[in-house]
Amino acid sequence: MVREISAGGVVVRHTPEGWMVAVIEPQREDSTSTAPSRKKPPKGIFALPKGLVDEGEGAKETAVREIFEETGITAGLVAKLADIKYVYVRSWGDKERVFKIVTFYLFSYQSGNIDEIAPEMRIEVKRASWIPLEGAERKLAYRGERDVVRRAQEYLKAHSEELALGAD
Repeated sequence: MVREISAGGVVVRHTPEGWMVAVIEPQREDSTSTAPSRKKPPKGIFALPKGLVDEGEGAKETAVREIFEETGITAGLVAKLADIKYVYVRSWGDKERVFKIVTFYLFSYQSGNIDEIAPEMRIEVKRASWIPLEGAERKLAYRGERDVVRRAQEYLKAHSEELALGAD
């Protein structure tokens, strides 16, 4: 079985409205298909920024890079949240089963404008946006990412004063 190692982040930002989290709306590969479809692709599917660890790169560096590439923002590392492990079958090419490990970290927003990303990233990311952290777990498409957001919420409950001091 093929193995893939990825990393990503839960990027939070404290605003007058409360904690916000950076999410992406991935491009749906079936949205460009000319084949007839029984169902329309779901709208508003959100995910956390993440991607494959490049050769010679560590998981933390990958998470920082992927956050910037997919959202347009920079963020500072706060804590490791979890390693999510699962198996999926590639829907393209060889249809191979893949064992995947994704390391997620909690980050605090530093700078940049959400969704100001390079044009070549639009093949992967339809848009990036801030959504309220409260309830975000109900909007994410993947169970593992919902669990990671819950861990971020728990971390913030325990450490919110420290993190809010460095926020906008």
